Amino acid sequence: MDSAQELRERRARQSWDSCREVPIIQDEQKPRKHLKIIQWLICTFVGMMAFALAFFSKCSLLLLITVSNTASKTVPTKAYAVLFLGCCTIASSVLILIKSLWKITFKDSKTPSRKTVLWVVSIETVVAFGTVVLIIVTMPHFDIITNVMILNSVGILSTILQLVASTKEKNCKRVISPIIAFVLIVAGYVLFVMFYQKKEAESNAQKREMDISIGLAIAGTLCVSLNWWENYSGLFNSPFLQYVSSDIKKCRNLVCIISSAVRIGFTAIIVGAYVKLRGLEWSSVLSVSQDTKKVVLGLFAIQVLCSAFCHWFVVVACKMHAVRRSFVIPMWLASPAAMVAFVLTFAIPFRKSVQDNPTSNYSLALYCQNFISVNGSELTVMRQLASDVTRTVCGHTVFLQGDKLGWGLLGSSVLSWWIGLLLCTIYILWHPYQRIERTKDLFVRRLYEGSFIDQSLLLNARFRPLKKKKQNRDKETVTVYLCATMWHETYDEMMKIIISMFRLDKFRPRKNTYKDARFESHIYFDDAFVDVEGSRQRHVNEYAETLVEVVKEVYMIFSQEDPSIFREIKPIPDQKIIPTPYGGRLRYTMPHGNILNVHFKDKQLIRHKKRWSQIMYLYYLLGWKLSRKYFQRYEAGEEKKILEENLEREKENTYILALDGDTDFQPSAVMLLIDRLRLYPDVGAACGRIHPTGTGPMVWYQKFEYAVGHWLQKSAEHVFGSVLCSPGCFSLFRGKALMDDNVMKRYTTKASEASHYVQYDQGEDRWLCTLLLQQGWRVEYNAASDAYTNAPQEFKEFYNQRRRWGPSTMANTIDLLGTGSLTAQRNKSISKPYILYQVLGMVSTVLGPATVCLMIAGSFAFVFKINVNAALLLAVLPPAIYLALCFKLKSNTQITIAAVMSIFYAFLMSATLLSIIGDVVSQGTILTPTGLFFISIVLMYIVTALLHPLEFHLVIYGVLYVLTIPSGYLLLAIYSLVNMNNVSWGTRETASQAKAAPKETIQKNVKYEKKCRCCCWNIEFQINEDEKIIAAPAPTEAPNTTEPETAVVSLEEEREEDPSTPCWISQLKEKSCELSLVPDILDQDEEQFWRDLQERYLKPLDEDKQKQKKIADDLKDLRNKATFVFFMCNALWLVATFFLQAIGSVVTIPIPKTAPNGTTIPGDFQVDPIGLMFLLGFALLLAIQFIAMLWHRIQTLIHFIAYNGTEAAAYKREFKKSMEVINEEKNFL
Repeated sequence: MDSAQELRERRARQSWDSCREVPIIQDEQKPRKHLKIIQWLICTFVGMMAFALAFFSKCSLLLLITVSNTASKTVPTKAYAVLFLGCCTIASSVLILIKSLWKITFKDSKTPSRKTVLWVVSIETVVAFGTVVLIIVTMPHFDIITNVMILNSVGILSTILQLVASTKEKNCKRVISPIIAFVLIVAGYVLFVMFYQKKEAESNAQKREMDISIGLAIAGTLCVSLNWWENYSGLFNSPFLQYVSSDIKKCRNLVCIISSAVRIGFTAIIVGAYVKLRGLEWSSVLSVSQDTKKVVLGLFAIQVLCSAFCHWFVVVACKMHAVRRSFVIPMWLASPAAMVAFVLTFAIPFRKSVQDNPTSNYSLALYCQNFISVNGSELTVMRQLASDVTRTVCGHTVFLQGDKLGWGLLGSSVLSWWIGLLLCTIYILWHPYQRIERTKDLFVRRLYEGSFIDQSLLLNARFRPLKKKKQNRDKETVTVYLCATMWHETYDEMMKIIISMFRLDKFRPRKNTYKDARFESHIYFDDAFVDVEGSRQRHVNEYAETLVEVVKEVYMIFSQEDPSIFREIKPIPDQKIIPTPYGGRLRYTMPHGNILNVHFKDKQLIRHKKRWSQIMYLYYLLGWKLSRKYFQRYEAGEEKKILEENLEREKENTYILALDGDTDFQPSAVMLLIDRLRLYPDVGAACGRIHPTGTGPMVWYQKFEYAVGHWLQKSAEHVFGSVLCSPGCFSLFRGKALMDDNVMKRYTTKASEASHYVQYDQGEDRWLCTLLLQQGWRVEYNAASDAYTNAPQEFKEFYNQRRRWGPSTMANTIDLLGTGSLTAQRNKSISKPYILYQVLGMVSTVLGPATVCLMIAGSFAFVFKINVNAALLLAVLPPAIYLALCFKLKSNTQITIAAVMSIFYAFLMSATLLSIIGDVVSQGTILTPTGLFFISIVLMYIVTALLHPLEFHLVIYGVLYVLTIPSGYLLLAIYSLVNMNNVSWGTRETASQAKAAPKETIQKNVKYEKKCRCCCWNIEFQINEDEKIIAAPAPTEAPNTTEPETAVVSLEEEREEDPSTPCWISQLKEKSCELSLVPDILDQDEEQFWRDLQERYLKPLDEDKQKQKKIADDLKDLRNKATFVFFMCNALWLVATFFLQAIGSVVTIPIPKTAPNGTTIPGDFQVDPIGLMFLLGFALLLAIQFIAMLWHRIQTLIHFIAYNGTEAAAYKREFKKSMEVINEEKNFL
């Protein structure tokens, strides 16, 4: 803590030195109006779509019921109308049957018990009977107004169960609405019976038929109300119901198949019997007029499609956390809106008739009498339907006689049913929905009822959260450890990650009312210590010193956010500097209370490199800080079962955010990833959208490459299976997943074979994801979670990075495919079709070089008019020569040759593009295989970019990407495979500080100059300018430069004279300046933990020359084998193409030439079957990825809207509470 003297000095300095230099820091917590507007528009659109679809679904169903009535004149073939009316009742069952069969085909599913099957069959039989009786048998006998509202009475059983459950809970407030709802629904039944008892029948038979219809209608609604029994099964202490409900959840797919089959079969039986009992003939459906087909099929299609899409929009509304305005209110209003629409169909003509007869006393009764007497006129289809609707109303005695009491009975019954349903489902308004919650957690049944879509969606919404355990998990605070690994990052790169951590500290302070997440940051700095000549102690290197300076600068910025000169100077708490068995640690308490730990690693004490840093923090955070405390409590005598439950829960709610030392991110990016893990317990990891940053052509290339990879490839993996690689620069991992069998423990495996070095150490993030997938965990991708990281800006650095990534990607994919069957059994997200998709992707990757050669050969043949086989040989020759040279030359020389060849290939690619266009022009049609493929890809990328509006500008870099396809897919593939035996990191090995060194260490400028000269091809480095800066001021500055050098020597001598304080501590304390670092020590238990961890997993590797030579030989042998197989596959492909072209038209497939207008052009296209197969396979992959991208964009938009809405609401509540506290303090004062 600052002393009083230091505070006075800072206050005095503030009076004249108040100007600041601060980086631009975006603040997400400030509300953005355009986001609010977008959110409001989208939620309103979803609500309007849900309402409109429910309205059209209901209206089309009621019209179909109306035309099935014997009095209807629109459809003379009643059996045809009844048939499709029955199809409407089972359409949703057919859809869910197909979905469940698809799931069970590729996934194992548990078999339900006999008791569960009997219960499900019984319930579904009763519900199917009630649905058919209500919709097909009875409702055609009633008027359209009654039919609109009688469907609202299907909530009768739900009100009873709610009433019983609320009574058992002794909750007076919850009892009121079910009681009123029950009374109103029963009153509706009574009024409904009284209304139809007033109808005069022509004979006793008709009266008896009407009485039977009334009784069957009420019985039908009671049977249908059993449909949602599962919503209330957990509220009663019935072992049978709880067992059946639990068994259904475990065997959901098979249960859905059984229930759907029962619905379909029983409905078919009843409909078939009813047609016969009604005296209709099934043979009449074979001779139906075209007008009848248009009416019935049109109404059927509208009803089925609107019901399905209405269900989807309602699910979207719930996931977006717009339950009230986009789900509940639209569904409540659907029935009244339909009733108003049908009333207007006869009210408007009636009003017109009144206007036509202004002198006479023209009443509704007179209108109905006149209407029935003129029902034989020729009308259009819409007028005929409107006429049928009017006939159902005017055919009732109440309307014919103008009985106002009857009108009151009808109006009261429909109003009672509607208000009863409203009160029965009013609990949804206060349901604790989570954003982007799963559909199975939103609704009880996977099946929706298309016959009464609005009622089924309302009654199907969960009456209570799924489980108390899940509810507690949603409300529990999760712990997120931010773990960044550093090595040779520059000043600007360090500034990005440190600002991001402090920004997160401000977003979620240690003490806050959100109670959703708490954060703790860790930085693991590799190889931070160096030996200094003339010193007996270890020193920290220049990068470690820069990190301390960056932390100090950012700390001062965030602790003094008020720019006013009159701001209050708050004391800065002392930070801790701690010697550790692995090197040293800095422990910062950030301005808003969260902790930042910086771990400096000494490679002489602990194993270095990124994977070992990850193992270091995994065992420290998940082993030492999480598991150990429960073990100690167990040894202290606490109950084992309770401890195990608490430990499992904390493992589920502990996340690790893996970061690189140059990652820049916003707090919302972290919160969006937290959502995926918090709500979906089978998700072991989630990654965001990674944006490469930097300048220059290499970065532009990577911007488009990353964009395409995320837009299409990662989206497809997320939608159809699971993401294969969650990048280590920005990924959130679940602690329970990492601590699972064969994950964290196996991740500590030391590379002992050549293949281990490629798979384990060259792509550690991909290997960790492979372990998670093989253990059954899912890895997801969230496109709204943006993170930015520096990309290689130089050709050499880029090639060396991809030299690591390429072989490791292939090794891990082969490992996953090799265990594909076992992984598909253990992992719910991995199916056999997904494995096939990955196989096709691997094949296209392997044959990429040959495909590029064929593309270039085609351009040679078209531009230079040479034989196709000669063109193929000419295209293959340069890469073959480069392949041979790579085996002989050093890697730097290989990269130089590749850079030169890339320039020439860029010109060839320009010719290739022009040759494709020229071929289309010469053929006289764009409908050629090549032309269609080229145009399709261009359109697909443009449409994809349009669906990513904030990233649309990246399409410009697509031109560069296309021109460098040979470099990326041919030369880079050759370089990566031939240098597979090189297991060095390849990047940042020659990095230097971007920030100028302090004056007392001016000799570091010489090192900087030498390091940059190793990258002589970097176009951004200017040697003349550096030489001028160093040489020109030398004569005048010579006397001054000796002073800091002398000061440095004296400081070194002073450090050496005090052996109790290590030199590195003195170094960092000097760099930290006003952010005081106070020496501290570890407790003995933690110190012993680090020593044990080092001994067991992280002991520095011994340099065994003989073993290293053996590993080097094994790596070369592995390289030779992999290269032989890889390029042999490409050679076989090229040879097959060569011989097919040599044989000629005998083995080619002729495709007729067709102009865009459909006319045939003389001549045929000759396509070899192998090329066509590859072209179709590649097109299929792109089509799959494009469809997945469309679905993923919708899901991303839903999540983004939900997050912004809920986070803005939470921020308002937090701000309101803080203002209340301030006002209370003012009132007190």
